[in-house]
Amino acid sequence: MPNNSSAAVASVQQQISFGVLLIQILVGIFLCVNMLLIVTFFKKECFHTSARYILFAVMLMSDSFVLILSNVLVIINSLQFSIQVWLCTVISIVTLLYVMATPVTLTAMTLERYVAICLPLRHAELCSTRRSVHCILVIHCISSVPSMLNLSIFFATASLGFYQQRALCSVDMFILHPWQRHFRSAISQAYFFIMCTILVFCYIQIVKVAKAASGENKQSTHRGMRTVILHAFQLLLCLILLWNPFTEAAALKVDVKLFLNIRYFNYIVFSLAPRCLSPLVYGLRDEMFFLALKNYICFCFCKKNCSLS
Repeated sequence: MPNNSSAAVASVQQQISFGVLLIQILVGIFLCVNMLLIVTFFKKECFHTSARYILFAVMLMSDSFVLILSNVLVIINSLQFSIQVWLCTVISIVTLLYVMATPVTLTAMTLERYVAICLPLRHAELCSTRRSVHCILVIHCISSVPSMLNLSIFFATASLGFYQQRALCSVDMFILHPWQRHFRSAISQAYFFIMCTILVFCYIQIVKVAKAASGENKQSTHRGMRTVILHAFQLLLCLILLWNPFTEAAALKVDVKLFLNIRYFNYIVFSLAPRCLSPLVYGLRDEMFFLALKNYICFCFCKKNCSLS
């Protein structure tokens, strides 16, 4: 029996090590792509006056923050390294803010596409650079509400001595009472319902315009429809992420190995995957941005060859 137990523990540890290594590779690739796209955005001045590309850059930076912070937590937890609760609280506030910022930004980008296609004459007025800056502030305010509510309840219920304790940093650490889990679920479902309603409304309106359009306008509206569909898929993955703690808690009651497998699957599919779709939707599908990206890569490559020669 001891030999079997040791073999099982060794197998689980080996599986965790392989999973963490794979995550490092994926995170490294996504961060490199995101950084390249962010640099391309700042290098091209014409992108700075377009609400579409400004929101895209904001989403890329939000995704990069989430990838870095969540990856740090993955490494810390895989090493079974405990940290003080107050430090985990700070990390969690920033992480939860930017986890929610991605779906909120996607919703804002969907609304921008709706204005561009359904209200083209008012697009310059409603999606100006100044209004885009205001929109970024609104996005961060809306994104901070769930984390502030949940953590405010945690601050009100936790004792002062609890912050000095050391523990593995996770979202479940802030759940001290069962009703807090239900409250968090209610907030997530409210956000899910509001965002889905906005997305469905925009898609229906764009479809109506597409049926009435002709020629180049019809092609433009069809591109807008495909973009909204990709936004919907990306938004769905981001919002399912909010429900992961519940599936993981249920799996933990059944088996530890099942819990680790589900948590690993959730992180890959619902945390990393939506953040690799962002470069696909705008970085590769958008002709203008793709051309700027291609020119920047060629410039860097030619400059490197000249310096070597």
